[in-house]
Amino acid sequence: MRHLSAFKISGLQYYVAQKTNWVRLIPFGARAASSQPKITTHHSIVPRDKDERWSGVEMERYADEADVCIVGGGPAGLSCAIRLKQLAKEQGKEIRVCLFEKAAAIGSHTLSGACLEPHALNELIPDWKDRGAPLKTPVTHDKFAFLTKKWRIPIPILKGFPMYNEGNYIVRLGNFVKWLGEQAEELEVEIYPGFACTEILWHEDGSVKGIATNDVGIHKDGSPKDTFERGMEFHAKVTIFSEGCHGALAKQLYQSEHLKLRENCAPQSYAIGIKELWSVKETNWKPGCVEHTVGWPVDYRTYGGSFLYHLDEGEPLVAVGFAMGLDYTNPYLNPFKEFQRFKQHPSIRPIFEGGQRIAYGARALNEGGFQSIPKLAFPGGCLIGCSPGFMNVPKLKGTHTAMKSGIVCAEAVFSAVTDENKKSDTNGLFVSEYEENLKQSWLWKELKGVRNVRISFESVLGLFGGMMYTGLFYIIGRGKEPWTFKSKGPDYKHLKPAAECRKIEYPKPDNEVSFDLLSSVALSGTNHDHDQPAHLTLKNDDIPVMRNLAMFDGPEQRFCPAGVYEYVPLEGGEEGEMRLQINAQNCVHCKTCDIKDPSQNINWVCPEGGGGPAYNGL
Repeated sequence: MRHLSAFKISGLQYYVAQKTNWVRLIPFGARAASSQPKITTHHSIVPRDKDERWSGVEMERYADEADVCIVGGGPAGLSCAIRLKQLAKEQGKEIRVCLFEKAAAIGSHTLSGACLEPHALNELIPDWKDRGAPLKTPVTHDKFAFLTKKWRIPIPILKGFPMYNEGNYIVRLGNFVKWLGEQAEELEVEIYPGFACTEILWHEDGSVKGIATNDVGIHKDGSPKDTFERGMEFHAKVTIFSEGCHGALAKQLYQSEHLKLRENCAPQSYAIGIKELWSVKETNWKPGCVEHTVGWPVDYRTYGGSFLYHLDEGEPLVAVGFAMGLDYTNPYLNPFKEFQRFKQHPSIRPIFEGGQRIAYGARALNEGGFQSIPKLAFPGGCLIGCSPGFMNVPKLKGTHTAMKSGIVCAEAVFSAVTDENKKSDTNGLFVSEYEENLKQSWLWKELKGVRNVRISFESVLGLFGGMMYTGLFYIIGRGKEPWTFKSKGPDYKHLKPAAECRKIEYPKPDNEVSFDLLSSVALSGTNHDHDQPAHLTLKNDDIPVMRNLAMFDGPEQRFCPAGVYEYVPLEGGEEGEMRLQINAQNCVHCKTCDIKDPSQNINWVCPEGGGGPAYNGL
């Protein structure tokens, strides 16, 4: 199927799916005459209580209790845990803090540029240098440029501009997060790596009771293995959600009708960031140098740009990456191939010639900024870090703001759970002070001051309009404008039908500087047990072919940076008939599919704990 139009008969919507030599009518949401094979076997879509294979299986869960549960072991979650234990030690009080991380080890799912502003770290651990924090590369030089296909136009970075990095450090964020984990363990935070939290538990009054970890030992077809084990429940006075961008449990919170966390904010917007780590020739290495570019290879209507960070860790390493807004319109655009094409630019390719690529990964980024921040505190829980979206987009930084949110949250939650006179109208504590205190912090002021920068790129002038606004904004006076720009809606709604867009021809990889997708995914170290239900679940197994392929020419196979989605011939089907194949083992947990799917039919859920990428300091 390649072209599709819609009309209604007797109030029902139909799609006309046209191949080269035939046309048929497909009621949207219903199976066609030639039914698609079953793809989704996950229990979140296929209930176990209606599956005879689960009859008689013991489903009782063991429950434990803590004062505070934290979901996610990134910079925000660990900062929160550390601050909670610091306060307990200072005040001589006992508080049990349990932190859960779906990765097999703390830091192994962490990916970022990353150029770290140490503001929050100085507040949390003032003696971090003495404690051996892996901040080894202070920034020595900033470079910024606009690229055309053949030329590079330097753009000055003035002091006070968002990408001015004096005083910052180039880091491998996974290594930094691992170090934060060690600091948390010294303070007796209970850390549980390899435990994916897959369910929110609720009190009868609608407040959050805690979380449940995932079940293990399930066959790919959804039936129980002999080794099946039920997950555990952890109950807490307050549960803090710190899953990173587009977290699976945070998504459930946002969809909760009784919490209404997003009723007064703009839809979140996102980017996909793709990164490689290279060992380069020493002659091409400039330790401490930070480089950013905008422009080519994307057009002026597509928000995107690159980074090159020269690390000084005893060997010539360069981190290179490309971030692209997921509000792009052309379904033929392929972010991974745009990144590979970027490295062929005449000013970029020489850096990597003769070098060796040693790591690869990808991750979605929150870009909505101030306008997209939801309610942060609710009965029984709080949101911190990149989960609600505290990234400072013009700075290209989110670690320091994520850490600050964790610190502020910890201080409010500690007071609430240790105050014997604290009264709550719900069983789960409502720590409203967290959001109130955050609005008085430098984090809130920082994000409010740059609230219109990213969204200015959505003007009719695109990239050029955004750059002009940003330049004038920082020269004339930050944060003083009286207005707030509004978002144009969620990213998935921006995608246009394939019939309205041009195909994009990408050059073949040369296997020297540019590479194919599967060899790249191999460098991520990602791994999942093949014999488990695919964690890329579909609400309706027919929609990928009936709508996504028919109308958008299967954008999943292009926007996924790990080769998870693939359209292949349907066995026993008519000539040219296709089916969607999900290669779940390839998934690097970037969440792009959940965000950009034009039908919003894909729901990313956690696989068995420990699965996913094995980033070594990305």
